Amino acid sequence: MFTGIIQAKGCIDKIEAVGGDKRLLINVANLPMADVELGASIAINGVCLTAVEFVEQGFWTDVSVETLTHTTLGDLDVGSSINLEKSLTPSSSLGGHWVSGHVDGVGEVVERYEDARSIRFAIKSPQEFAKYIAQKGSICVDGTSLTVNAVDGAVFELNIIPHTLQETLFGTYQLGSKVNLEVDVIARYLERMASFNES
Repeated sequence: MFTGIIQAKGCIDKIEAVGGDKRLLINVANLPMADVELGASIAINGVCLTAVEFVEQGFWTDVSVETLTHTTLGDLDVGSSINLEKSLTPSSSLGGHWVSGHVDGVGEVVERYEDARSIRFAIKSPQEFAKYIAQKGSICVDGTSLTVNAVDGAVFELNIIPHTLQETLFGTYQLGSKVNLEVDVIARYLERMASFNES
């Protein structure tokens, strides 16, 4: 589990094709790794991945065909910037919301404009996930926990403050940028419970 509070911006140092899927060498930049053990989970752009080998500047991770197909990780190149967050520990502060690292789908930035010192973004989600996105509810975008300001069909709006623009990938997003989306897990469980009550 994660909180959606990005701890560092790293980058992709190397990509290897292995048996039909990929291995990524992750440069963790200033992310402290002393407490991370082999096999630990680390979220990369909101995708929960496993550290399978450590190197001086980071770690290697395997990315399956399933993950490459249903997230934006397959579009990454050597040098691509990434959002990083280590998994929760019993002493972690929950500053965002419960995030599983299991991406629901890929969204697209359809609008970006300045609003005082913030930047407003409109993102279009896959139609089948729109029902889980609610005004003033939580959404995870490329691993970043955010509050939804407004919803219009499959399009939702976000207000991104200067700190978030600087510390996450949001400062790089333009019209057409693709982003990983994870809806609030509570919404999914409520739907599942409701389906049993109806039967």
